[in-house]
Amino acid sequence: MSGRTAFLDRDGTINEKAPEGEYVTGPEQFRFLPGAEEAVRLLDAAGWRVVVVSNQRGVALGRMTLGDVDAVNARMSHLPIAAVYTCPHERGECDCRKPGTGMFEQARAELEGITFADAVVIGDAPSDIEAGEAIGARTYRVGPPPLPSLLDVARQLIG
Repeated sequence: MSGRTAFLDRDGTINEKAPEGEYVTGPEQFRFLPGAEEAVRLLDAAGWRVVVVSNQRGVALGRMTLGDVDAVNARMSHLPIAAVYTCPHERGECDCRKPGTGMFEQARAELEGITFADAVVIGDAPSDIEAGEAIGARTYRVGPPPLPSLLDVARQLIG
């Protein structure tokens, strides 16, 4: 597979983010953002490997378990996503929590052919953008207008 990898944040990029201080703790709370499923399919069809990298601090806070996170992530199982990496730690406890680069490094070690210089990082938070810059990838911030959506960015990438 080519080195073209699209690293996507989950909450706020693929699905609706929970209100501040709350977490998506169960599959019934997971709702795709408009166009997100189409965006993942477009990226895949254009030869991009899609990898999800998601901070899930709610695990460290005891609001959910890793099993809960897996159940939520299963809502994306119908999409062509190569892998999902999750950081369940509290801030400052690890190098995997974005803006740290641990999840990206883990993906590069486990998935053949990832080249950060040929990758993009797409997310809604400053930590997503900082992590992308730290690995030397192109970055795209998404969110409510006037920011672009994941679908807008996917269409831009595939030209």
